[in-house]
Amino acid sequence: MEAAGAELCTARLRLRPWSTRRDDLARLLDLYGRDEVTRWLGGRPSVTPVELVARWAAVSASGARAGVWAVEVSGTGVVAGTVLLKPLPGGVGEVEVGWHLHPDCWGHGYATEAARAVIDRGFAAGLPEVYAVVRPGNAPSLAVCRRLAMEPLGRMRRWYDVELEVFRLMAPAVVD
Repeated sequence: MEAAGAELCTARLRLRPWSTRRDDLARLLDLYGRDEVTRWLGGRPSVTPVELVARWAAVSASGARAGVWAVEVSGTGVVAGTVLLKPLPGGVGEVEVGWHLHPDCWGHGYATEAARAVIDRGFAAGLPEVYAVVRPGNAPSLAVCRRLAMEPLGRMRRWYDVELEVFRLMAPAVVD
């Protein structure tokens, strides 16, 4: 079984654990300090970047069905943002996929490509389904859900105590 937090590569991206290196921490501060990003996340993180990296490492260490990765553009070293596959709060084994990209990397398809990679990893590890939760009005993230062929389930207030658009993608059926 693949190690928790292991790197994943796609045609254009390298997904790797966030680190406490100066350049990673600076990018985290820049990314999560931007209103155009955090307005869709419910606000800025309440912890320092070092604490955030530690929390994400703990998610990644919880097993092959979860992780949080820096999305790095191959060949450039530019960190486009974050992709995550983690348990939903208060859920019963429900897992969400999410993406937070820096505005300078919007519009290149990186969110869809990174999300597809971690979803495929989760399905390979035995996840039966994956959810995405999106704040109403976040048209770019709603478009990512559509490109991932996720089924819209409507608006719910189930996990984050705020009304969100909920999407689900079921694992492909295994044919013997």
